[in-house]
Amino acid sequence: MKTILKNEGLETESFFLPPFELKSGEIVVIHLFNGAHFYETETLIKNIFCGVIKNKNVEIHKDLTFVEHFKEPKLREIFYPITVREYLKKNANFNNSYSTKIYETSWINKKTKVNSLAGNPRKLLSLYATLSKTNNIVFDLAGQDPIGAQQTYNIVKDEVKNGGSAILLDGFDEMKNDCTKYIELQWK
Repeated sequence: MKTILKNEGLETESFFLPPFELKSGEIVVIHLFNGAHFYETETLIKNIFCGVIKNKNVEIHKDLTFVEHFKEPKLREIFYPITVREYLKKNANFNNSYSTKIYETSWINKKTKVNSLAGNPRKLLSLYATLSKTNNIVFDLAGQDPIGAQQTYNIVKDEVKNGGSAILLDGFDEMKNDCTKYIELQWK
């Protein structure tokens, strides 16, 4: 198995993330604990693991991509909302079957407005677009209900079995026994 990322211990003023390696074919769950700190902590860690912020204790051997949350400018949302087709055109690789997988949901079509999608299908749209470009990802389950979160996790697990790799940044520990490695953030 090829090493994708090596964390030799990530430390800030407020937390310590113990050392671990992510290899191809693995899914690492990092439990960040829920609370007011979650978004800020998640953003910092994902930016380090995706190479946006350099850290001397983290070696990135292969690029990881974060499954971004859909954001639309308010004026655009009011006057000319982004459609599923437009979103995919901008964010997906149409040479990959994941680029059209969202259309397997019967009520979603090319003209569906992305801002009309609830948390679960909205996450699936961004997940499929990301997986159409890479199978090495960092993701979260924010904005999803328990059924949607499990569906997203299962899709990622299947992709990891096919040689991908993933890091889940999570506020809960439900996936503790369903991953390759489970890491808990240590608060100072």
